[in-house]
Amino acid sequence: MELLNREQLKAGNTQVVCPPVSTLELPEKVLQFGTGVLLRGLPNYYINKANLAGKFNGRVVVVKSTDQGGTDDFDKQNNLYTICIRGIQNGEKKEENQVISAISRVLTASQQWEEILDFAASPSLEVVISNTTEVGIRLEEDNVHAQPPVSFPGKLLAVLYHRYKMYNGSKDRGLVIIPTELIPDNGTKLKEIIIELAHQNQLPEDFVTWVEEVNHFCNSLVDRIVPGKPHADLKQQLEQELGYKDQLLIMSEVYSLWAIEGNEKVKNVLSFAQTDPGVVVTPDIGLHRELKLRLLNGTHTLSCGIAFLSGFPTVKEAMDNAEMSAYIENLMKQEIAKSIPYEVDEQTAITFANNVIDRFKNPHIEHQWLSITMNYTSKLGMRVVPLLLNHAKKFNNVPELMAFGFSAYIAFMNGYEKDGKYFGKTAGKEYPINDDKAAYVIDLWNKNGKEGIVKAILSDEKLWGTDLTQIAGFENTVNNNLQNILEQTVPTVLNSLFIKA
Repeated sequence: MELLNREQLKAGNTQVVCPPVSTLELPEKVLQFGTGVLLRGLPNYYINKANLAGKFNGRVVVVKSTDQGGTDDFDKQNNLYTICIRGIQNGEKKEENQVISAISRVLTASQQWEEILDFAASPSLEVVISNTTEVGIRLEEDNVHAQPPVSFPGKLLAVLYHRYKMYNGSKDRGLVIIPTELIPDNGTKLKEIIIELAHQNQLPEDFVTWVEEVNHFCNSLVDRIVPGKPHADLKQQLEQELGYKDQLLIMSEVYSLWAIEGNEKVKNVLSFAQTDPGVVVTPDIGLHRELKLRLLNGTHTLSCGIAFLSGFPTVKEAMDNAEMSAYIENLMKQEIAKSIPYEVDEQTAITFANNVIDRFKNPHIEHQWLSITMNYTSKLGMRVVPLLLNHAKKFNNVPELMAFGFSAYIAFMNGYEKDGKYFGKTAGKEYPINDDKAAYVIDLWNKNGKEGIVKAILSDEKLWGTDLTQIAGFENTVNNNLQNILEQTVPTVLNSLFIKA
């Protein structure tokens, strides 16, 4: 079989949605820092969709910041790649294959920095996108005049400064800058770092003013599972179906969201938002952040200990179990949706919860519960404790499903140290406890035993920032659950809750 290339677009393949060859000639409008699967499976996917609809009509110049790996696969395939979308939508199976033609070139920063700066001065450039992992958005000493600067903020500052000089500080040459790194207020933080770096490099104050007033740094939230290149057997099967080889082929779930904080001017520039409801440009993305943080992430965190200790390795396997599936659905709809510490319409929350259920049931995504338990303690503190506190304010009862999640957490953290690492045991098998608070919580277990551990953990303000035993009835409910778990099994206690979907 041939590699995917522009000639394939002319062939008329019935197994894949192919863009017309004319899309390969669209102007370059976007500078993207990062070649990763999330960017290819979300922003590039949206831009491609808009190009097909004649809305955005622009392509992406990608900057590869590291020398690890090359750009040969992009070069050989004319920067084309296939996205295989697999999952559940509205309870029904969905499969679709698309060739994405949104990328025009991939440039390596260490070898092609002058080309990158040349594009920075292009009149067609309008948007900057990044995903350099969470550690990419941090302040480091950097020389903006280096070829190239070391850090991502240093590179972006160099791009902005070059553009500023080439257009003599013109107010109509600013850019819309959208980081997608998974940290809160990513746009705001990136802007602060850029300005601080500009001062450190003693750049002109007029330039700093131009950065602040002419460019738009947008906070954004991305949400789509893009596991990347499938394993060899599945990749071979997909390529047989498609009729060509693709070294850049990726898979993704059906669901997608890119919430971008911006005004009307930003919305006009990001015209690709018009072609997919998953792109939301709004003055405040707080609602979208809260829905994801509480209903998706919070549900994961409250369920992971229960599911893992019940013997379900993956989310999909847990969803195939009636009791576990009922727990997850009722937890979201009956407790979390009503306790979100943000003004949210209940039907909006229920609709989001239904999407989450579809995503959890996706047979093509192998999401391990054990990986979700990583930093279990801090995740509970950030994602769940605000729910508990808001529930206590609004209702005169104990959120029993949240309480059960806390009981499973305490049982999961009942471990021991070995060779500098921490482990627990379930059904006679050892499992790792990958939590930065593991030593602290295990010490509480050792000092207080099973009779006193619930009070010790829930009252510890170092863990939660508050005393959770002050929530009426919560300590007693968590303790009863834990004692039952220790004497019986997690599935037995789960069944005793008489959860009905």
